[in-house]
Amino acid sequence: MAKKQAFSYQDGDFVVYPTHGVGKIIGTEKSDIAGVDITLLVIRFEQERMTLRVPLEKAMTLGLRTLSSRKHMDDAIHTLKGKARVRRTMWSRRALEYEAKIKSGDPVNIAEVVRDLRKRDPQTEQSYSERQMYQAALERLAREFAAIEEIDQETAAVRLEDMMDAA
Repeated sequence: MAKKQAFSYQDGDFVVYPTHGVGKIIGTEKSDIAGVDITLLVIRFEQERMTLRVPLEKAMTLGLRTLSSRKHMDDAIHTLKGKARVRRTMWSRRALEYEAKIKSGDPVNIAEVVRDLRKRDPQTEQSYSERQMYQAALERLAREFAAIEEIDQETAAVRLEDMMDAA
């Protein structure tokens, strides 16, 4: 049986928590919860102005991961540049699928959402919820792209949209 690998980190590392996106590890804390000493990983999410404390031994099972490799981000960008899949299913069903992809935290899945919801034709109307979901997906992808490229999030978002325009 394979030994479960522990989550390795250093203070200041960027990590991705599937439901919240990119955060920065600011340290650890010891806490006594119900008589059990637990080490908590303290992660700061600047965008949401939120600090999350995750039990270190549960970090991997909760989906906490290091930033994607450049190769994986390149795969996401390749997906982003692809042709949008126009689906004729009801918006409510598509919205649930898109939301699940965003919450997965996987850049390739998030890139699919951005690609499919990107408004290419200025003549077509997009609903408020489609625009909101597009913006949420773009921000999530841009945060990880920005951390990998060591640029700010706004610049990252502009670059991603420029890549889609050029494709």
